[in-house]
Amino acid sequence: MGPCPPFRFFTERRLVLLTGIKARTLPELAKGLKQVPGACVFYHTHHRFLSQHFQKPWVYNDFAIWVMEALQMKELAEKLAAMDLREFTTLRDLRQCLLGQIGYSLKDDPESLRSCPPGDEFHFCRSQSFVMATGVTAETPRDFFHKMADVSVISIYFHFIEARLRLGHRTNDFSQWLSSCGEPGLAEEIAALDPYLLSLEELKSRILSMGERKGGC
Repeated sequence: MGPCPPFRFFTERRLVLLTGIKARTLPELAKGLKQVPGACVFYHTHHRFLSQHFQKPWVYNDFAIWVMEALQMKELAEKLAAMDLREFTTLRDLRQCLLGQIGYSLKDDPESLRSCPPGDEFHFCRSQSFVMATGVTAETPRDFFHKMADVSVISIYFHFIEARLRLGHRTNDFSQWLSSCGEPGLAEEIAALDPYLLSLEELKSRILSMGERKGGC
């Protein structure tokens, strides 16, 4: 295996935009989910993870929170909250699973047609990302873990979570690069981390600890 290409750390800034689509009832939520772009689905299932990176909210999924708080549909809210986001490799699959869970409730729950109180409508949003190079580049796995200690958790979020699902990469960027650099075992160990059970600070710490156990590679 030849020398691996350098790893370039990126970060991003996001602009949140209203789509103009809103829902007062569960059928309207399902209709909106079918209409909005994939970036909207990603935003409502992930933005809390980035905005609250020092702590873990009870659930990241905006759809589950709205169904619980605005519609008082506890059973459906729990099902939406329990979705394992690691199982999805595309936003299309994630959207279809959300619609499937909502569809079951529309079919079986007599309370599924209730409206939320005025002012509690669900407003579909999407985020427009502006990706930027941090200027931090790693040449080797050892250098990678040394440099990662100084990058922001926003960069960790971009490479570990956003790249895989929203950008359609086959795995997180860190594991993909380490595997190409002759560290498949370490790559698999990092890929096995569940970022949805950790804060971003904890995720970064876990990855750095794995690198340290390997002697910085």
